Amino acid sequence: MDAINAIFPVRYSTFVLSIAGFVWSAFYFVATGQWGLVVWIFAFLIVVGLHDLQQKSHAILRNYPILGHMRFLLEFIRPELRQYFIESDAEAAPFSRAQRSLVYARAKGASDSRPFGTQLDVRAAGYEWINHSVAPTAIAGHDFRVRVGGADCTQPYDISLFNISAMSFGALSANAIMSLNLGAKMGGFAHDTGEGSISRHHRTHGGDLIWELGSGYFGCRDDDGHFNDEKFVINALNPQVKMIEIKLSQGAKPGHGGVLPGPKVTAEIAEARGVPMGQDCVSPASHSSFNTPLEMMAFIRKLRELSAGKPVGFKLCVGHPWEWFAIVKAMQESGTTPDFIVVDGAEGGTGAAPLEFSDHMGMPMLEGLRLVHNTLVGVNLRDRIRLGASGKIISGFDVARTLALGADWCNSARGFMFALGCIQAQTCHTGNCPTGVTTQDPQRQMALVVPSKAERVKNFHQHTLESLQELMQSAGLHSPSELDLHHIERRLSEFETRPLSELMPAIQTGALLQASTDWPDVFQRYWSHASAATFQRVG
Repeated sequence: MDAINAIFPVRYSTFVLSIAGFVWSAFYFVATGQWGLVVWIFAFLIVVGLHDLQQKSHAILRNYPILGHMRFLLEFIRPELRQYFIESDAEAAPFSRAQRSLVYARAKGASDSRPFGTQLDVRAAGYEWINHSVAPTAIAGHDFRVRVGGADCTQPYDISLFNISAMSFGALSANAIMSLNLGAKMGGFAHDTGEGSISRHHRTHGGDLIWELGSGYFGCRDDDGHFNDEKFVINALNPQVKMIEIKLSQGAKPGHGGVLPGPKVTAEIAEARGVPMGQDCVSPASHSSFNTPLEMMAFIRKLRELSAGKPVGFKLCVGHPWEWFAIVKAMQESGTTPDFIVVDGAEGGTGAAPLEFSDHMGMPMLEGLRLVHNTLVGVNLRDRIRLGASGKIISGFDVARTLALGADWCNSARGFMFALGCIQAQTCHTGNCPTGVTTQDPQRQMALVVPSKAERVKNFHQHTLESLQELMQSAGLHSPSELDLHHIERRLSEFETRPLSELMPAIQTGALLQASTDWPDVFQRYWSHASAATFQRVG
């Protein structure tokens, strides 16, 4: 069966059957003079199939010639039927059809405007909006950037306000990685490698990279899986690497390690990660290079020195507040601060994870980002450290809201997957991705044409920031840095709304440097239980 599938994949069955039907009906027509119309029908299907295999715009049609047209046909059927056939379990889908349609439109450069007003229930609790101004502004452009790099950084990086979040080669196909990186190169924004390290496909087009170091130290590990200075330097000094990010935890499965089974460790994956081909590739749940917050600061300092002064930071999904507070106290005691911190919301994550982890482990981005921002404000470190954030960020409003919460820039994973053509089939872990985005099957991923998809990646980035620009202009603002919580309104009930500035805790600059009873509750409960010497709760 595998041999047959290698020659004629099951997804080509409709095309193959059309050829067989044409041959059979043609012989029958020659012999009897009947079924001439059937011959023409099969001939038409063959022409359609050949066109599907040759075109470069739709990965589904390249992977499913003829049959793939059924999906596009359903898009013209009324929404109720389309939802029944395409999203039979709409509640299980991480993103709505409207959100995916928004990304698809922007990626293709099509209009994302629609008539008849909002499709959201503006009277429902949880609805949010930005108030507009009667004196709108005019902002010169949408290429918004923020400089990342503290006093100890000699190679700062001007990062875009919207970038590709961490997704590893192995989780994504080679063609997907190349498309994302070429799109980042064309659009002038950053591409996070994910903890799978830097593959040859990341290097093909030379787009800016954020190199993520997970607990497996892929790309800079010795034979025992520990950090290796020499191997780190080789990758870190590559001009394509702009920032280095230590991954403490991720939104998909915080506090959980992982294993890539040996059969999935191909030669290319082994090369990128620095592990033996065909053997299980293990990501431990915690790092071996540090055991305490102070040791973590020393590791950050070491990476900055080894990388010749490039920005070094870390990513985390916030968990126990005292652990985060302990890291901040270690910054104070050691005098070492990261150049940036990325807050990953528990609601985000494109990687496969146990259901309990994806649904019930870790702090959502809203609470996590605000806690991190407030803590740095409270110890007078906010101006020295830049904050990134990720977690279901799709639209210009999502970016604006995240910046208002305290972020300096945003990352998106699923949004850029949609730009590649992901239809959220949720078969990523099977290797049978219908669009070639999350498979290592060389035939399936060839359906994803790199130049075409890279253009869509660039378009999605550009049009999302254009949307942010328009929102800020309508709100009477001059820069993304002016966004604050008082700009975002939330409905609490049918007859009550409040700005987020009244709903979320805030802290005065430097307040944590002196004893006070006016701190927000989370600081009163946990600040005294944190120590720079340990991640454990003390007292």
